[in-house]
Amino acid sequence: MKAIILAAGFGTRLRPLTDTLPKPLLPIAGRPLIVWNLLLLRRHGITDVIINLHHLGHLIEQALGDGLQFGMRLAYSHEPVILGTGGGLKQAEPFFGGEAFLVVNGDTLFELDVAGLVSAHRQRRALATMAVRTDPDPERWGAVELDEARRVVRITGRGRHPEGPTEKRMFAGVHIMHPRLLASVPAGRESSIIEAYIGAIQAGEPVAAFELPGYWSDIGTPERYAQAQRDAEAGVINLKDRLVRSEE
Repeated sequence: MKAIILAAGFGTRLRPLTDTLPKPLLPIAGRPLIVWNLLLLRRHGITDVIINLHHLGHLIEQALGDGLQFGMRLAYSHEPVILGTGGGLKQAEPFFGGEAFLVVNGDTLFELDVAGLVSAHRQRRALATMAVRTDPDPERWGAVELDEARRVVRITGRGRHPEGPTEKRMFAGVHIMHPRLLASVPAGRESSIIEAYIGAIQAGEPVAAFELPGYWSDIGTPERYAQAQRDAEAGVINLKDRLVRSEE
C-alpha cells in the first residue's frame, strides 16, 4: 500500500518557529517530526510515500530527498496554492494508481499498529477506515460517532442517524481510503476531505473505525510541541524502537 503525508500547512499557531521552518521539520528528540512518521510507515512495510508541499515545502524536499536514506521511495506533490486536505489528496490521486492508500497528517506524532489498520480495512471491505481514539472532550476535535458495528455514522454531527446508540471518538488524522472517495472532491480548489466523508456516509457507503489506543499528539501549539519533546525524552514514545524495528 502507498501512503501520503500531508505536510503543506502553515503551522500558524507555532509561529515564530514556523516562520523559517515548516512544522513537519520541527525536531523531536533530534529527528524531524516527519521522519518519525516515515520510520513508522517503513516499520510496517510501507515504502512508497508522496508528501504534499506548500509552506516552505522546498526545505522538506531538501531534507528528505528521494527517500533512499530511509530505505523508502519519496515523491512530492507541490501546491502553488494551498489546497487543504481534500484538494491536496485530489491532486496526488494519480500516485495511488487506483488503489486504496494510507493518509497521515504531517503534524501528528503517534504510535499505531499500521499493519493492523491495513488488515482491518481490507477485512471489512470499507470505502475508508478512520483511526479514532478516546478523548475526554471529542467535540473539541470534531466528534466522530460510531454505531454498534463500529462504523462511522456522523462526523461533527453530520451524516446519518442509526437506530441504536452511538459512541463518540476523536479522529486521529490517520486513515485509509479508496480513491473513489475523492470522486466528489473538486480538483484545483481548496477543500476539506471531511466533506467527502460526510457525503459518503449520507450515501450509505461503509466507513469503518479503527481504535488507536497508543500515544498520540497533535503538534499544533507551542505547549503541545513542548510536551511531545518531553514525552520523547522520557521514553513515552521511542524513536530508537522505530529505528531498530524498521531495520530488522
